[in-house]
Amino acid sequence: MGYVFVPDTAGEGRTNFDRYYFSQVGKDGVVIDERFNHGGYLADYIVNVLKQHPLMGTTTRDGRDEILPQQAIFGPKVMIANEMSGSGGDALPWFFKKESVGPVVGVRTWGGLVGIGGFPRLIDAGGVTAPRWACYGTSGQWEVENHGVAPDVEVEQDPALVRRGHDPQLEKAVSLVMQALEKTPPPKLQRPAYPDYHQTMPKVIEPAPVVAAGGNK
Repeated sequence: MGYVFVPDTAGEGRTNFDRYYFSQVGKDGVVIDERFNHGGYLADYIVNVLKQHPLMGTTTRDGRDEILPQQAIFGPKVMIANEMSGSGGDALPWFFKKESVGPVVGVRTWGGLVGIGGFPRLIDAGGVTAPRWACYGTSGQWEVENHGVAPDVEVEQDPALVRRGHDPQLEKAVSLVMQALEKTPPPKLQRPAYPDYHQTMPKVIEPAPVVAAGGNK
């Protein structure tokens, strides 16, 4: 099972995801940890990668068969979020749930899905920001702002357990992945028998000899 921490949805988070997700594509399942994700951009790219499914199989003269797309984990996926996941950190589990990639474990996210940006710098090199982008759902509702994203499996981070070296939210996420692997392991494509073209090719008809005028010579 793989593990990927996504600290934000800006440059560092994109780099972290690319570095650790694609280096673990041989794993059967993965936990995406976006706790304390302080946002950035809308991370639809990450969810689009996570929801990839097998499109075809390929075989070669040597080595093992591969499933395409090759750079993907096709087994179960679980995301962890907490109350300190906000802005783009709200959007990431929201998209994860909307695309039915897998369950979200933890507690309700912050609920501050409003973007800022596009404002000029002041003459003293300072800056002023104000809400600029507001995000609503496809059903025409403000689904996240002032609500947050509720987990599918609520797990509080019990301080007493944390002091003893446990991570209840991570442990629950790992447990869910392992249970899902037992019920629905990642797909294994069955390579068909190689076709025998010698049996199916039409017989070659020999051309008739050319007879010149006046008979054979």
